[in-house]
This record gives sequence, structure tokens and C-alpha cells, in this order.
Amino acid sequence: MNFYDLFLKPYESYETYQIVLEAIATIFGLLSVFFSIKKNIWVYPTGIISTILYVYILFKFGLLGDMMINFYYSVMSIYGWILWSKSSKDHIHVEVSWATKKEWILSGILFFISLILVTFVYYYKPYIDNHFSMTDVKLGLYHLDWANWLDVFTTAIFLVGMWLMAKRKIENWIFWIVGDLICIPMMIYKGLGITSIQFFVFTAMAIVGYLEWKKDHQTNHSK
Repeated sequence: MNFYDLFLKPYESYETYQIVLEAIATIFGLLSVFFSIKKNIWVYPTGIISTILYVYILFKFGLLGDMMINFYYSVMSIYGWILWSKSSKDHIHVEVSWATKKEWILSGILFFISLILVTFVYYYKPYIDNHFSMTDVKLGLYHLDWANWLDVFTTAIFLVGMWLMAKRKIENWIFWIVGDLICIPMMIYKGLGITSIQFFVFTAMAIVGYLEWKKDHQTNHSK
């Protein structure tokens, strides 16, 4: 398969507004990660715009797990925005730290709760796809392909990453790196070429973010 087949051909069947929405969501998503690297509170307003658009986009493409996580992002962004505002001396930038043992335990609990919840949603996906009618519907997980199962897994990864970011923990970047790498082939498979490129860029930015936050923490605690 060449570049056209992987990234452009799927868009031949899309309506113009769908392509525009995905492009706008991608731009604001990249801006959000950039501000996150800089520990700048603008990570949240830009992120909210991106996640709200992706809630609609991912619902249309049947990625219910990612749709849920983007809805969660939107809610968590408000929570993170409030936390960062209270923790920032200049109302723009924040200090970061490593996660405690208690926070790692909570992260594990959040991860497994997410796995169960998203699997439960996929169990009822035939009912949802049938416009919430049980007529001729067979519930179960038989309809899931590998991308759907990866969607369940990455949803749990991103949920923990978002929570750790709101708490300003350096480890949040590790979860973003792993999740972003998994999402690259998944989005190509689903025909979301623009979004797959976004996740490739996200991976590189997340690596930079991890190194920047780690360096910033070392600098602040060596004084």
C-alpha cells in the first residue's frame, strides 16, 4: 500500500465538513500537547476544543472507547484547569513532580475500571448502533475486531495519563507515549489518516514532554 491508499483514499467517501472537523480537531490537539510540554495552562482550553470535536468524529466511526475517553478528557480538562489555576503562581505555568506510591495504586484502579467499563459499552454496541432498539439485535463482543480491542486498551491508558497530567505528574507522558504509538495503526485501519499522523506527532511530542518535565523537576530540586 502506498501513501495515497493509506492516508488519502478513505477521504474520498467523506463529506467535506467531516474532513474539516478532523483537521481542526487535529490542530487544536497539537496545540494542546505543545502547551502541556511548556507546562502552560492553555493546554486545557485548546484541548477542550479538540476533544469535543473528536467525541463526534469517533462516534461516527464506531470507536466508542476513544469517544468515551474524549468525553472524559473534556470533563477532566475542566478539573485539570481548576487544579492548574490553583497551583500556578503566575496563573500560566505550574511545577511538576513524580507520582507517589498511592497515586500509582489509584492509577492501576482507574486502568482496570476503564477496561471493564469500555468492554461493557462494546457489549451493548449492537444495541447502540441500532438506534437504541433491541429489534433483531444480538448483544455480545463477537463483533469486535482488533482495532476495537486496542481501543478498549488505549482508552484505559489515556484515562490514567489524563488523570496524572491533571495532577502534574511526570509519569503522565509515559502513558501518552504508549497509547499514541498504539493509536497510529489503529487510526489508519479505521480510515482516519489525518488523525493517525497526529498520533505520530503526538508520540514525538510526548517524548519531548517527558524529557522537559523531568529536566524541569531536576532543575527545581537541585537549587
